[in-house]
Amino acid sequence: MDKLAHHISRGFWFRRTVSEGTKGPIVYEFTKREVILCRDNLPQRTVWLVVKRTLGDDPKYSYYVSDAPHSTYLGTFVWLSGMRWPIEQCFTEGNAEVGLDQYEVRKYTGWNHHMLVCMLAHFFLWHLRVTLGKKITSHHAAAA
Repeated sequence: MDKLAHHISRGFWFRRTVSEGTKGPIVYEFTKREVILCRDNLPQRTVWLVVKRTLGDDPKYSYYVSDAPHSTYLGTFVWLSGMRWPIEQCFTEGNAEVGLDQYEVRKYTGWNHHMLVCMLAHFFLWHLRVTLGKKITSHHAAAA
């Protein structure tokens, strides 16, 4: 797969800042291509292959496959490429704080309901933590 990405013309790569790090902006180059997935050497469906690479002489490549609509902008894929960490953090905190992993259901509807309620509870607790944390900080600063 790296060989394919390496041969994409320079003009098709777009440099995007994905976040601000402690040492400055974190920048990657992205491109997207429509590809056809095959099974048993027969075409199945058309999807997006999104490629992210690091800057420098020896780039490292990451690949994402998406069935997003044809009109989806590259910026949307750039944003989504950075969502893995927040999702993993949500699951980790959800397991520890609201019992996300404590389900005993046998059907999809029950599992889906449990996940939704846990995610909403986790969001509520996060929102309280952010809101009250700011108020506590400003109150302590005013008292000093």
